[in-house]
Amino acid sequence: MSAVSTHGLRVRRGPHAVRAAVELLSSMRFAIALLTVICIASIIGTVLKQREAVNNYVNQFGPFWAEVFRAAQLDSIYSAWWFLLILAFLVISTSLCIARNTPRILADLKNFKESIRVQSLRAFGQRAETRLDESPDGAANRIGQLLAGGGWKVKLQHRDGDGWMVAARAGGAHKLGYIAAHGAIVLVCLGGLLDGDLVVRAQTWFNGKSVYTGGGLIADVAPQHRLSPNNPTFRGNILVPEGGQGSVAILNQADGVLLQDLPFSIELKKFIVDYYSTGMPKLFASEVVLHDRATGQQVPARIEVNHPASYKGIEIYQSSFDDGGSSVKLKAVPMAAAAKPFEVEGIIGNSSEITNGSERLTLEYTALRVINVENFGDAGAMTSGADVRKVDLRNDIESRLGAANKTNKPKVLRNIGPSIGYKLRDAAGQAREYQNYMVPVDTGDGQPVFLLGMRERPEEPFRYLRVPADEQGSMDGFVRMRAALADADTRTRAIERYIARSIDPKRPELAGQLRISAGRALALFAGAERAKADAVSSGGWQAIAEFMEANVPEADRERAGAVLVRILNDVLFEVLNLSREQAGLAALPADEKAQAFLTQAVLAVSDAYFYPAPVAMMMTDFKQVQASVFQVARAPGKNIVYLGCLLLIVGIFAMLYVRERRLWVWLAKDAGAGGTAATMAYSVNRKTIDSDREFERLKDRLLALTKDSGS
Repeated sequence: MSAVSTHGLRVRRGPHAVRAAVELLSSMRFAIALLTVICIASIIGTVLKQREAVNNYVNQFGPFWAEVFRAAQLDSIYSAWWFLLILAFLVISTSLCIARNTPRILADLKNFKESIRVQSLRAFGQRAETRLDESPDGAANRIGQLLAGGGWKVKLQHRDGDGWMVAARAGGAHKLGYIAAHGAIVLVCLGGLLDGDLVVRAQTWFNGKSVYTGGGLIADVAPQHRLSPNNPTFRGNILVPEGGQGSVAILNQADGVLLQDLPFSIELKKFIVDYYSTGMPKLFASEVVLHDRATGQQVPARIEVNHPASYKGIEIYQSSFDDGGSSVKLKAVPMAAAAKPFEVEGIIGNSSEITNGSERLTLEYTALRVINVENFGDAGAMTSGADVRKVDLRNDIESRLGAANKTNKPKVLRNIGPSIGYKLRDAAGQAREYQNYMVPVDTGDGQPVFLLGMRERPEEPFRYLRVPADEQGSMDGFVRMRAALADADTRTRAIERYIARSIDPKRPELAGQLRISAGRALALFAGAERAKADAVSSGGWQAIAEFMEANVPEADRERAGAVLVRILNDVLFEVLNLSREQAGLAALPADEKAQAFLTQAVLAVSDAYFYPAPVAMMMTDFKQVQASVFQVARAPGKNIVYLGCLLLIVGIFAMLYVRERRLWVWLAKDAGAGGTAATMAYSVNRKTIDSDREFERLKDRLLALTKDSGS
């Protein structure tokens, strides 16, 4: 007895649990919770850049949060398992909701509720009663025809011995809008699941495919990492250089890539790019030829942004553009005493090994930019101050913050020519990024300079060392001056020339003291002598400042510093002319132009001691090769999503703007006064001013009642 009772209890609990689960899944609160999570995830996916390299997240947010993002798959939300699972549950929840409510809605659309009692009609808020001078059956037919002619669906019911009930309804599309809107959610989610990574992932789960994590040539990748050209859905990227072809797209995954073979190859004939005056791309397009791998057919096409090409059910979008393997020639300019000049050739994207004494460095060619448009409207901000290591070409961001800090300085946009981007990586794997401009730039003070940019981390702006260009438009004058400054004999000759020019022959006793002061200052500036034991710098103005701090009382520093700077500038002018004489060039006259070159050269020499590389790589020639980055996608769920969007619009419109109305007119023989007693009631799902007006029109039309004659 006990076992039977227990067994019976279990039988009752099973169906109850299923009903409770179905009730929960199909409830509105469950669907709203899922939609809320999807909205939050979409916001995160919009704010946080998706599928970036791990180092980018580490640099921006730190290693802890970068690890959290990867663990929660926030860096690839739309293909995360939990996001796809939420979409699947939303499809199930909405489908159950539709399945539960659709039969009731359809049944309600067929139900005229003609069996309603007369007493119930008198309880409606919008009702009217009157007497008609016609028989009940005649009045019923007349009213029914009038309603049917007005677009109402009408049903007449004759009640034996009582009279006629005219039941009518309109606006049934309101409830159909509920089905359409919910069905749209299901279709959009199904389309999203179909066009997402679900099908691709299913092939790694059940079809023996695996993610590729290595490197090398695409042709050498094993078949287990490749997807068939018949893959029903995918979305990937393919880079094609000018004059080259590509037939394999890269599908980025959380832990590697998959290769998608295409049924055709894309040949890039010509890449076209046009720029705004700001230097931003205005138009980029690709002239391509699609080669069918099965038939050999060649189909020419032009692909632009927002104007894709389509072939064999695959859409080809112009995603971006990149370097396709441009070749560059670089010349190493020594920035350290032990460094020697040399020349090297390379291809963007490749690397070369260079040596700096006993140290071996890897030179990575990262970018060739033929057009560089910068704002020179605030030239003073780019030329003032001696610390050129902290000068960059971008506008000061703080000047744009806050209403009180708005600037009215006009923009002066100018193309300053090609630049080469590269990295120097040491044996430990540490690298700094450099960006050097090919031609000298006039920053506004009349002295053209070569801009040598450097930054430690990708998120930082470039800081520029400004090296003056000589009269030949090259860096040779600066290089010769640095080499002469590093030579002790040249420094001695420069000091003697300065003394001979500065000391009055009648006062030879001043020459000794001036020789000592000038020699000490020049040696400090040249880095040949340390300012003090714990000095930070090797030379330049920083070494002079450290020397003054260690040896001159604070009260005398300003006066002594002014004298020392004047002496040093005069001696450096002699060093400059000696370097020119050694090269067989005429000495510079002491005019304004020569002084401008000297001033910038002295600043560059001083700051070159802080330049964190033995050489600066200057581009002497290049041959640009452009490449297009295409996004290729087979998206069968796109049409499903379009249908879902159409249904959603129709459904929302029906629910918001279609009013469901019902009307009842009870017609019974008036035994006392003769004729027919009529009672009318009107119901609407959303009462508005329009519904009140419609009720008044119906009273007047059906019962010949006005506001003054009806009740």
